[in-house]
Order: sequence, then C-alpha cells, then structure tokens
Amino acid sequence: MGTSLGTLVFYSDFDDFDTWKHALQAQLPDLEVVHSSAVERLQDVHYAMAWKPPEGFFRQMPNLRLIVNLGAGVDALVARKDLPPDVPITRITDPQMSRMMAGYVLFAVLRHARDIPYFEQAQRRGAWAYRHPRAPDETTVAVLGLGQLGATAAHELQRQGFRTLGWSRSPRQIEGVACFSGMETLDAVLGQADIVVLMLPLTPQTQNLFDRTRLERLRPGAAFVNVARGALVDQAALTALLQSGHIGSATLDVFEREPLPAADPLWGMPHVLITPHLASVAIPSSSARQIAANILRVAAGEPPDNRIDRSRGY
Repeated sequence: MGTSLGTLVFYSDFDDFDTWKHALQAQLPDLEVVHSSAVERLQDVHYAMAWKPPEGFFRQMPNLRLIVNLGAGVDALVARKDLPPDVPITRITDPQMSRMMAGYVLFAVLRHARDIPYFEQAQRRGAWAYRHPRAPDETTVAVLGLGQLGATAAHELQRQGFRTLGWSRSPRQIEGVACFSGMETLDAVLGQADIVVLMLPLTPQTQNLFDRTRLERLRPGAAFVNVARGALVDQAALTALLQSGHIGSATLDVFEREPLPAADPLWGMPHVLITPHLASVAIPSSSARQIAANILRVAAGEPPDNRIDRSRGY
C-alpha cells in the first residue's frame, strides 16, 4: 500500500472483482484496488465501491473519503446504520446503464403492446390465434419515475410512437412526454395507461406505494412492468389482481424477496414474464471513467458528481 491515490476496497457478491479492478486501474494506474477479503490495513482505505456489503462494513475505515454504490439504486445502502455521516455517497450514472434499461423497458412494452403473451400461450396450444396489431399511438404507456433511467426510457418509448405519460414526485420536462408530478396526480395517470412501467426509487415514501387500492386504479386488463424495486409493490395484491385478470399481464424484474422463491405462484402464470433483476447493470469498462473522475475530484478536495441526498434516499 502507499500508492499516491491510496486504496479502494471492493465488495460485491454479484460483480466480478477482477473485471472491475482492471477497468479502474486502466483509468487510474496509481489506485490500489483490493477485494474486501484481502485488505490488510483498513486505515489505508480511502474509497469503497460496494453492492450490499455486510453490516458493519464501513465502521473500521477511519479515513474513508468516498463510497461508490455499485449500481443505480441506493436504497439498500442509505438505510444502513454503519455509514460514516460525512462521507459522500455516489451512484453510477453510466449512459450505458440508461441504454440497457431503456432497451429492456422497450422490449417489455412492445411485448405487451403486441400481445406477445397471448401468442405464446396460443403457440403452446398449437393454435393459430390471430389478433390484429394496434398502432403504437393507440397504446398509452405511463413511466413512473423520471430519474436518469426513467427519463431515457420514456424518451425511447415516445420515439417509438407510443403515447407516453411520465410521472415523478417533482416536476420534470421530457420532449414528447406528457409529464405529471405530485401524489395528487398519480391515480389519474394510472387510470389512463394501458401499460404501467415502474421506475421509482425505493424510499420510505415509496415503499408499498402500490398497494391493492392503488393497483386497482389501473385500467382493467392493463399490463404492469416493474424494473425498479420489489418493495414498491404489495406483491400478494399484485398476484391476486393478475389471477383475477384485473391486471392483464406483467413483466417483473424485481420482487419482495430475491431470488423469488420457487413455490411463488408468479412462476406458474403464463401471462407473467420473470427475469432475475437484470434489466440494467453497471458495465465496468464504461462506468470506470465516471468513478475515476470522482476519485480524482475527492483526492483534490472537490465534491464528487452524482452524489446522493441521504435525506431523500436517492
């Protein structure tokens, strides 16, 4: 240890350490990057890059100057009790993540807009079951959450010709998207949508925001897409409304419990597509540039970019 930039400690059970190490050192050759299992002197750690580290992870790092959340959602991090109060936390806002998310959302919306679950079921029956396609502008899509990822997805949907509504807690403007804000407008937005795409951050204000009462505001037969966090939704209520047909179909990338338990009824629903929390992930080769720039800013005594507001939770 003792390099000019100090040491970055890495923790993730999900991401490949060697790939991240090589990407970061390609940007900052003088940065020592070590896995949390191999740290010798915690007092030498100046930077931490982590995804869901164990409780107490940050307590023994007295010289920590920057925490990089290894992903876009920071809800699992800001709820912790071992965070140093004055150390800035940044999120990754790599454009590649936005493009990846927008691609997944577009796929999910097109899947529902073109009735693909209906044709998948017909195929299993061996039935030539024709349904006439609708033009994109005949389908209204509501994107709930207009941060970087949500705004990019909403822009892509309107570019494809869908009538696109956007909703967020605070006002936003996106070309071609009818944007609404504030809790008082949420139910009205839901009631207009043929397809609802959930992209909100998980905060104390949004946890379980989509309970049964709110889910019932969806149009009968509407499709539901969740690429945000499972805890935003009452999963039992969502399951019941899918079973009853009030919600016509769903694409779900996130769940209350992950992995989704094998016995969960959602697995067996033919009109539900389940993916294992992969709608958008950080790409080391491109994200490393943003992380390196923030490390250099902090090393020079400057505030980092993309700092989260702990009080808001995002």
